[in-house]
Amino acid sequence: MVPERRISPRNTFAAMQYPNYRIWFAGQLVSLFGTWMQVTAQGYLAYQLTKSVAFLGYVAFANGIPVWLFMLYAGSVADRMPRKRLMLYTQSAMLILAFVLAFLTFTGAIRPWHILVLAFLLGIANTFDSPARLALVDQLVDDRRHLPNAVALNGSMFNVATALGPAAAGAVYALLGPAWCFTINGLSFVAVIAALLFMHLRPVPLSPRNQSPMAGIVEGLKYVWRHQNIRALMLLVGITSLLGLSFATLIPAWAIKVLHGSATTGATINGLLQSARGIGALLAALTIATISHLKVKGRIAAFGTFAYPIALLIFAVARFMPLELLLMALVGFASILVVNLCNVLVQAQVEDSLRGRVSAVYSLVFFGVMPIGSLLIGWLAQWTGEPVAVIINACAALAAAALIWILVPRLRAMP
Repeated sequence: MVPERRISPRNTFAAMQYPNYRIWFAGQLVSLFGTWMQVTAQGYLAYQLTKSVAFLGYVAFANGIPVWLFMLYAGSVADRMPRKRLMLYTQSAMLILAFVLAFLTFTGAIRPWHILVLAFLLGIANTFDSPARLALVDQLVDDRRHLPNAVALNGSMFNVATALGPAAAGAVYALLGPAWCFTINGLSFVAVIAALLFMHLRPVPLSPRNQSPMAGIVEGLKYVWRHQNIRALMLLVGITSLLGLSFATLIPAWAIKVLHGSATTGATINGLLQSARGIGALLAALTIATISHLKVKGRIAAFGTFAYPIALLIFAVARFMPLELLLMALVGFASILVVNLCNVLVQAQVEDSLRGRVSAVYSLVFFGVMPIGSLLIGWLAQWTGEPVAVIINACAALAAAALIWILVPRLRAMP
C-alpha cells in the first residue's frame, strides 16, 4: 500500500481495480458525453429561438423546479428500494425525453415552450436519479478505503464529458443541426442502462418498508443538521452552486454578444468555452482523485472558494479569446475543486443506511440553488449586460469566501 502522505499516480485510479466500478465508469461516461451535447445544443437553440438571455435562465429554472419539489422524497426512495433498479427507471425516462426533443427539432415543430416543458420533465427524472447515483458508488467498491477515490473519479468522469461533450455539440450543431445532438444523447443512455444490467452489486441496508416517507425525510434532515461537518459542507456547496456555477447560463449569449460570434461561429465559440470549463473541471477531479488519501481536503476546498471568483473577475473583463478560454478553465478547476471535495468529504462521513437521504440533501442544495442563481444572473444580465452581471456575481462569491474563512474554521480542519 502507498504510504499515507505520498502522492503517486497509482492513487489516481485506485477504484478501477473493481469490475463493477469499471463497468459503471464506462457506461456512465458515454451517457454523460451525450448529456453534455444536449445541454450545450439546447441552450444555444433556446437562445436562437428567443434571442433572450433571460429565457436561458428560465430553462435552467424549469429544470431545477423538480429538485425543490421532489428531491427529499427521492432520497427517501433511494434508501427504501435497490438503487440499481431506481436508476434503470430514471435513465430510461431520460432516453425517451431526449428522443422527443430530437423528434420535435427534426420536424421543425420545436417551440420555446417545448424546451421549458421538456426541461421540467428531465428535471424530474434527474431528481430521482441523483441521490441513487451518488449513493450507488459505495456499492461499486469492496474496500471502504477506496470510496473517496471512487467518488473523486466519478467527478472526473463527469468532467471528461463536460470537456468533450460541448465541443462535439458545437461541431455537430454547426454541421448537422441541434436535432442530431439530441439524438446522440438519446442513444448514449443505452450504454449506462446496459452497464446497470451487467453489474452484480452487494446488498446494502435499506430503510424499513413500513417507515413512512415523511419520517424517513425528517430522519435524514435531522442527521444532516446534527452532523456539524456535513452541515458546514452543505453550506459551502450551496454558496458555490449559487455564485460559482450559475454564470455558465450566460455562455451562449457571451459567445455572440461579448466575443462577437456569428450565427455559425457562435455555436463553435459556445462549445469551446463550455469545453474549456470542462477541461479545468476534469483536472480538478483528477487532482482530487490523486490526493484523496491525504488529509488536506478541507484546506484545498477553502483555497478553491477564493480562486474561482478571482478567475471569474478577470474573465469578465478579458476579451482575448485564448485568455478567455484559459480563464474559463481556471474557473472550472477551482469551482469543481470545491464541489467535488465537498462530495468526497460527505460520502466518507455518512452512515450507509442514510446515504440516499443525505445524498438527496446534497443534491437539493447543489442542484436546487443553481437554477435560482441562473435566474438571477439572467435577469441581471438582461438589465446591466453580461460583463457587469458576471462582475457582480464574482464579487458576491469573493465576499462569501471571506465570510466562510472567518465563520467556518472547521472546514480547513477536515481531513
